[in-house]
This record gives sequence, structure tokens and C-alpha cells, in this order.
Amino acid sequence: MATKVLFFCGSDHPEHAFPPFMLGLGAMASDMEVSMFFTMSGLNIIRKGGAEKITLEGAPKTLPELIKIAQESGIKMIACSAAFKIADLTENDLIDGVVIGGVAGFLADAEKADIVLTF
Repeated sequence: MATKVLFFCGSDHPEHAFPPFMLGLGAMASDMEVSMFFTMSGLNIIRKGGAEKITLEGAPKTLPELIKIAQESGIKMIACSAAFKIADLTENDLIDGVVIGGVAGFLADAEKADIVLTF
């Protein structure tokens, strides 16, 4: 059974937005199962047009490039429905390929995960 890694992505600050993708892609390359849960301002990462506004000088790729590679690699991206109102977001605002989940789903995933990382 593959090691399960869950990333809690709660911020759109560049130093918090980029690492889950870099580490997540490394985990996928190591045959791990990776999920990312986006909440609060972290939802801006998966908002249509949001990733393009988040830049980090010296990063190996742009955030939209990392997201595309992550999706192609099979990383599961989950948007926290409980934070939609806080982030002024609807399901239609999300990039393609993102699923909707709630707090209970995150907790269930965290309980099953071998590794949980928070950014």
C-alpha cells in the first residue's frame, strides 16, 4: 500500500503556496498517494486566474505550471466548501479538476494519511 501524504494549504502567500506542489510532486515521484486540501486564502491558489497572481522569484516553475504537472501526475486537489463564503468563492470559480470537500472529509483523510503537512 502506498504512503499517503495530505497537504493542508491554508495560505496564498508565495512561501506557503509553492512548497506543497514541489513536495507533492516529489512524493508522487516516490510512488506516494498525494492529496491537497485548500482552505481560507489557500483557495486563491485553485481559483481561476488566482495562481497566475502568485509568484516566487527563483522558483523552478510558475505556480500554474506546477498545478498543471500536479494534476497530470494524479494529485487530488480538494476545495474546502466551509471556506467558500469567507473567500468569496463559488464552485464555478475553481479551476478544472478540483473536487469539493468539507471539514469532515479533511479529517477523515487526515486520519488515514501517513503524513500530514501544513502550509
